[in-house]
Amino acid sequence: MGTMTKREFLRLTAAGAACLACPGFAMVASAGKDPGKFTTEAHFYTVTPRGVQCGICPNECTLKPGEESTCRNRINKGNKLYSVAYGNPCAVHIDPVEKKPFLHFMPKTRTFSIATAGCNFACLNCQNWEISQTSPAKTRNVDLMPPDVVKSCIESDCASISYTYSEPISFYEYMFDTAKLASEKGIRNIMVSNGFINPEPLKKLISHLDAANIDLKAFDSQVYLKLTGGKMQPVLDTLVALQKSKVWLEITNLIVPSWNDNLDMISRMCKWLAQNGFRDAPLHFSRFTPLYKLTQLPSTPLNTLLKAREAAVAEGLKYVYIGNVPGRGFENTLCPSCGKLVIERRGYSILSDNLENGSCKSCRQPIAGVWN
Repeated sequence: MGTMTKREFLRLTAAGAACLACPGFAMVASAGKDPGKFTTEAHFYTVTPRGVQCGICPNECTLKPGEESTCRNRINKGNKLYSVAYGNPCAVHIDPVEKKPFLHFMPKTRTFSIATAGCNFACLNCQNWEISQTSPAKTRNVDLMPPDVVKSCIESDCASISYTYSEPISFYEYMFDTAKLASEKGIRNIMVSNGFINPEPLKKLISHLDAANIDLKAFDSQVYLKLTGGKMQPVLDTLVALQKSKVWLEITNLIVPSWNDNLDMISRMCKWLAQNGFRDAPLHFSRFTPLYKLTQLPSTPLNTLLKAREAAVAEGLKYVYIGNVPGRGFENTLCPSCGKLVIERRGYSILSDNLENGSCKSCRQPIAGVWN
């Protein structure tokens, strides 16, 4: 879901929130707010005899008065469901869009990234666990309502807004209202997410969404449950819904040793993607670094990542990348027709660009993506 460096995170927790690379942008940091003071009502919920049931994601938390949702972003106040996260981000950054990662969506542009604390998963390998596994009431936050996000994005000369770092589905109302305002101003909206969302909220959001990078954590229901605390099928449903829409989609699979590195599992995942219309969707196999509750594991061996890429190519996926292994050319884009280098990258920078009107200059093969 995008990662912050340790230095960035320290700036957020120790000194209040700061917008990097955005001179003069003043923000007010707070040490967390009383959830009882929040007045933004949730978009999807049902009042039942057992409490208020949230309808945003398949967790469908049922909360009695005063109780907090699993994602820590919603609270039952007087049998109404309210957002704790609305206008309350703990992370605000300006990033290259390639960092999300997006390699086929508006390259060389900057994106205004925001996140609140909280997540509807509990991944053992979470890279941003310091903010994802806590509540907005417990983090140092920025007072930044949707109109201010859009205004700041424009002033910062960013082409898009990214909802990222933690889990934007958990701060759905904040994301949706910001995305709607951004769309009206011609700003693109990007969701970097685990994809664990119910169909109706997703359908509503898609109308204001331009791109999504979905973390497909594994391709086994039991592994999904044990690794994340969530279910796999709703994520697959989200992928299919996004693929059928006009939202540009890229997929990330973080390969965790002893959890989801089985080559048969990876091959089955790639076959499912190929059979369900994802041959043109860039697939990012990302290297795991020992963090959070899996510090006893090694980093993903390079050979495992290479074999995963081979399996994906064998199934007919056209654009397969290896992430978190810099300097080896694994982030370069090759033409699926002639094999020539189309885009040469180093880290988040583009060194050479052999695209012309969205096609390979060498053979005129269209390269799937949003290039303007």
